[in-house]
Amino acid sequence: MQLTRHTDYGMRILIFLALLPKGERANIDMLSKAYDISRNNINKIVHQLGQAKIIETKRGKGGGFYLAKEARDINVGEMVTMMENSLEIIDCEKQKCVILPACRLKQAFNLATTAFLDTLKQFTLADLLEDKQNALLHFLKLDE
Repeated sequence: MQLTRHTDYGMRILIFLALLPKGERANIDMLSKAYDISRNNINKIVHQLGQAKIIETKRGKGGGFYLAKEARDINVGEMVTMMENSLEIIDCEKQKCVILPACRLKQAFNLATTAFLDTLKQFTLADLLEDKQNALLHFLKLDE
């Protein structure tokens, strides 16, 4: 299974926000520069995360965005599920498969997807930062 760039970028944005010092806010330009992601992509992701109440967004002077929850309260598996349009590995109905009535491949893939998500649900955003916070700050140039 390969996740979309949307989800990948969304998780990167959450990591960036979790690394910000308390009270600081990020903006589109900061994230675009840090990750070399287009402003348009960041806008879409920030909007989705704001709608889901994962981040708070403020417009205007002194605006920006920040985590609305503690990093330990943001579950990685739940974020992936929210950000992906579909987690279905194959679609046996779109192009009708002739062996569908006897095939168990879709069932096997569904079990694998469930195991994948169950594993991700064991992690929080805080777990992704554990023991690596200083290195992440350095690579994102947030330690300057």
